[in-house]
Amino acid sequence: MDAQSRGRAENIDPADQWVLNPNTGEYELRLNNSAAQSPVPGPRRPNPRGGNGSAPRRRPDPAADGTRETGRQRGGEVPPPRSGRRRGTEPEQPQGRRNRRPVKKKGKAKKILAWTAGGTAFVVIAVGAAGYLYLKHLEGNVTTTDVGNAAKDGFSKDDAFNILIIGTDKRTGKGNKGYGDANSVGHADTNILLHVSKDRTNATALSIPRDLVVDVPDCQTIQPDGSEKVIPGSRQVRFNESLGQEGRDPGCTMRTVKEVTGITPDHFVMVDFNAVKTLTTAVGGVDVCLAHAVNDKDSHLKLPAGPSKVEGEQALAFVRTRHSWGNQGDLDRIKVQQQFMASLMRKMTSGDTLTDPSKLLDLAEAATKALTVDKGIGKVSTLKDVALELKKVPTKNISFVTVPVLDNPADGVVHKTVIVNPNAAPPVFDAIRNDVSFTEVKKKKKAAKDAAAARLKGSRSAPSEVRVRVFNGGAQGGSAQSTLQWLQNDKGVLKSENAGNAPEALDKTTLEYAPAQAAQARELAHLMGLPGSALEPGKSVTNAQGLPEMTLTLGKDFKGAGVSLTTPAKAPSVDKSTADKQKCAG
Repeated sequence: MDAQSRGRAENIDPADQWVLNPNTGEYELRLNNSAAQSPVPGPRRPNPRGGNGSAPRRRPDPAADGTRETGRQRGGEVPPPRSGRRRGTEPEQPQGRRNRRPVKKKGKAKKILAWTAGGTAFVVIAVGAAGYLYLKHLEGNVTTTDVGNAAKDGFSKDDAFNILIIGTDKRTGKGNKGYGDANSVGHADTNILLHVSKDRTNATALSIPRDLVVDVPDCQTIQPDGSEKVIPGSRQVRFNESLGQEGRDPGCTMRTVKEVTGITPDHFVMVDFNAVKTLTTAVGGVDVCLAHAVNDKDSHLKLPAGPSKVEGEQALAFVRTRHSWGNQGDLDRIKVQQQFMASLMRKMTSGDTLTDPSKLLDLAEAATKALTVDKGIGKVSTLKDVALELKKVPTKNISFVTVPVLDNPADGVVHKTVIVNPNAAPPVFDAIRNDVSFTEVKKKKKAAKDAAAARLKGSRSAPSEVRVRVFNGGAQGGSAQSTLQWLQNDKGVLKSENAGNAPEALDKTTLEYAPAQAAQARELAHLMGLPGSALEPGKSVTNAQGLPEMTLTLGKDFKGAGVSLTTPAKAPSVDKSTADKQKCAG
């Protein structure tokens, strides 16, 4: 044997030559390329020389000269298979020649598994990182506007919420010729107040005509340099001037909505002309239906009667056209826009969209680039939460209604503007404010509601026996005094007093009373139109004469002396459409 072969042989441990025999399922000794030898002799236990922990001595490989060595020739019996050892049949090993367990080399299959596991982990990390980066990318698409306290700081998934959707007539990007005013500062051209109920069983989209005559309140705006500026209000102007005019921001439009309806928007979402084009293109078009063929030379909309699909420029023409519908006014165009929005909602939540990754990515890009929102919902994750909460509402229970209006008598013969219908509008506003659906929904009965209703049942005291002190806890200034005068002069509640301002503001009006005053509480609730939820059994207070009296705190929901706070049992009957059904425009 030459030196090179000898050196190679001396460095080979026979224990490293144990391989798995696929026919028997056992490990066998293979010292060269010949057939496998004896079965594996049990677990390998290194035998340090002298017990001092030093490495075991290497032996020359007998196979180097072409001979094979059996377990007996090496000085020990061939151990039985491992299965025998598990049964306790393994013979005792000779002292000083303990068998060593073979070192198993990683097979190809194990290497593949290791690489696969590592690759999978890398893919997971890569996808997670990519998802995070893409989320950040989308965040960069969204434009936010700080409207101060006109909007809430965040979004709650547990409460009802109101989002004001504003479509401006401002032109951005290429195209959009022939639409709106080329020099517009971006007026509130399309306005929809979307209310989503607390239990997510229903939602109401209230359209506010742009030509509605309103009083725009003073508006505190935040300037680009961070300073604050109060823009004076305007009386008897078109609603669309609540945005853009005199530098008004979307917060001014939100405040105007509250002024007109009594409903407080929580957030706003603003889009311009391009949003209609990009969103409809992203979802592959929106289905519409026309009662008659349209060929509008102003908007360039040309569609046949019956069903069609519109996207991009054609979709924008569809929602902007007004000379082709009804009396060619804004109110008829509002109905067309509502039908368009319902169809867009159906398309965005359809299986064709939600199961198409490419379409979803296009939609995410288009939506985030198209939106301007308040800081409270400025994160993509928050916008996702809003969308998911809205998705919980069945489309059949998403109602589209319009503020009930009358022609403005101040216009004379040619009516260009409208005013709020003083009789028909308040019930609509009350229903939305009190979370009442405009569609039939099955609401789950809750023990708390039943208990609140039970507080109103039972005997009532005479008005002259009711003793109460009145606080202003967030209502309009002077409400406590006006309520006191109304109770004493109109209702005979003479044992009442004005207690001034409450220690803290409340969203809801409350009446706290001791158990012995339950009959008095029921009478006062009857007189004022308080709901059972306003009654809070607790403790009474003692007045200057040492007599117990109830505590009435007028909250932010207080509308005025004699105006009922009881939630209507159902919404008023109005002209409406729902998101699940398609109507033909015309």
